[in-house]
Amino acid sequence: MDSRMDADTSPYLSLVAALSYGIASMAMVFINKAVLMQYAHSMTLLTFQQLATALLIHCGRVTEYTKAKGLNLLTAKKLVLVSLFYNANVAFALASLKGVNIPMYIAIKRLTPLAVLVAGFFSGKGRPSTQVTLSVILTAAGVIIAALGDFSFDILGYSMALISVFFQTMYLVLVEKSGAEDGLSSIEIMFYNSFLSLPFLLFLIIATGEFPNSLSLLFAKSASFSFSLILILSLVMGIVLNYTMFLCTIVNSALTTTIVGVLKGVGSTTFGFVLLGGVEVHALNVTGLVINTAGGVWYSYAKYQQKKNKPPKLMSDVESHRK
Repeated sequence: MDSRMDADTSPYLSLVAALSYGIASMAMVFINKAVLMQYAHSMTLLTFQQLATALLIHCGRVTEYTKAKGLNLLTAKKLVLVSLFYNANVAFALASLKGVNIPMYIAIKRLTPLAVLVAGFFSGKGRPSTQVTLSVILTAAGVIIAALGDFSFDILGYSMALISVFFQTMYLVLVEKSGAEDGLSSIEIMFYNSFLSLPFLLFLIIATGEFPNSLSLLFAKSASFSFSLILILSLVMGIVLNYTMFLCTIVNSALTTTIVGVLKGVGSTTFGFVLLGGVEVHALNVTGLVINTAGGVWYSYAKYQQKKNKPPKLMSDVESHRK
């Protein structure tokens, strides 16, 4: 049965998809941080994660473990923009971290749901319900209040982060549209994204000078069992994160994925205060995070009720396009 149809008939599948993405996304923040503390070449790390994803799905398809379709040139052309926006989002996000601290970076990235809401409205998706709109606005307001408590302004860093928000919005909207209109599963979209990302990422690591120094350092570090273990965990979690992200976007919506990202950001920030230290706790930070969390919970409840009360479809959107 199609995942879109399951989402229409069962609100629990939507909840599981959202929770899986939230947990994987939060875990990935700390796993990547652990790797980057010993291995600073972030773009090379991302390249290996995408390569591992593409190879794993290809092997699964060859051994018939997964029903994912083979590479199709026409489909690849349609998804080039998805891959381009995905990698641009990651590239600008990493660049912004050079001038923006992690709590403020997370705060800025939490503006993505509002951007997705606006993009969805102008792309003809229709006006969301009042509760959904207000909850997203409340979430964004919490971001602004939290930001005022720790605002070490860096115009270049903040500009990079805002550009990253734009690209993240665009690729999430395109992923949702591609999955619904082209009948692609989350695994198939993940494979195309990883495959199409490799030329772009290889160009970046060469142009930025990471390669070949990053490769020689990786071989030297691989002698350490603890580093190798964390690196393998990072590669595995990269696959899990991409899968759950695309699954959540197709089963739910781009807006749901970004709201889950907001809630994940709250958890990551909270654990960051406790585990990492180095960030001064301010009353505005706490107030903003509480408001932000309240907005996210409100949105989750509104979407759950909306999906629960939605009458089941006799035929899924994807199946109707395939007929």
